[in-house]
Amino acid sequence: MTAILVTGARGFAGSHMLDLLGREGAPVVAWHRPGRPPATSPEGIRWQAVDLLDRPAVDAAIAELRPSVIYHLAGASHEGRSWDATADTFAANVLGTHHLLEAIRAARLQPRVLIPGSALVYRPSAEAITEDHGIGPTSPYAVSKLAQEMLGVRAVADDGVEILISRTFNHVGPRQDPAFAAPGFARQIAAIEAGRAEPVVSVGNLDTRRDLTDVRDTVRAYRMMVERGTPGRLYNVCSGRAYLVRQLLDSLLAEAHVKVEVRTDPTRLRPADNPLLLGSPRRIGEELGWRAEIPIEQTLRDLLDYWRAEARLKPGTTPAEKPG
Repeated sequence: MTAILVTGARGFAGSHMLDLLGREGAPVVAWHRPGRPPATSPEGIRWQAVDLLDRPAVDAAIAELRPSVIYHLAGASHEGRSWDATADTFAANVLGTHHLLEAIRAARLQPRVLIPGSALVYRPSAEAITEDHGIGPTSPYAVSKLAQEMLGVRAVADDGVEILISRTFNHVGPRQDPAFAAPGFARQIAAIEAGRAEPVVSVGNLDTRRDLTDVRDTVRAYRMMVERGTPGRLYNVCSGRAYLVRQLLDSLLAEAHVKVEVRTDPTRLRPADNPLLLGSPRRIGEELGWRAEIPIEQTLRDLLDYWRAEARLKPGTTPAEKPG
């Protein structure tokens, strides 16, 4: 059986994709950056060190592996960081994707390739966003994701590669980088509970509302897109429910074993922060039969329990990995 390739397999979504594919018993090759040892993963996962910015290395690896399915989950994922690391963001999301698609072309392959785009390519809206909503990226990260998406569209039109493109809204869960809001809150609470931090949770803007999906539902959507999605067609991956960031914090604080103070940290505020980001999951629901199933309460409990375990096992460390 031809292997399934997962790029960015040590990252947030990538690691959960490995869990899903591992449960299915699929033959999976997982790419990670050179110099970063493979993470713990399900049985049967074969790890390879491949730098997506090294064109010859990508060409050679794709020519040898000849995958029938690729989940391209490598890349820069944090919008806030993109303002200070614009070149790195474009390299990871655009150049890395270009190298992968060019390697597929050179090897004369036609795999099904999942490219996870971002809902941040849409213009801000006060209503639920459908796939027909206008484009208007407002950050370097969002521009990079639109460029990545366009590379996929070109590969469908020019090379006949079966590219599946999501426009993924916020997803959250265990292993997520604590630079994001909910895991950042959970990590701070866990450290306070463990007696390793003062009883203060530092926060940014709590008044935005975000469509949130558990990462385990998100990777399940990616799997369904690869199985029966239409190449080149856009699919929102979202719950259709927007949560106030303050509500997420309050829910986590309600689960905390200690009393804490909440303080605003100006360094956590972004240059551009849409007040609402809400998606419509109608298309993916009607065409592929997917819907978000894991309730936000379970997601937040699992997230806090993850950071509690990390606080006990690895005091003072940050285990979450950037995609790569």
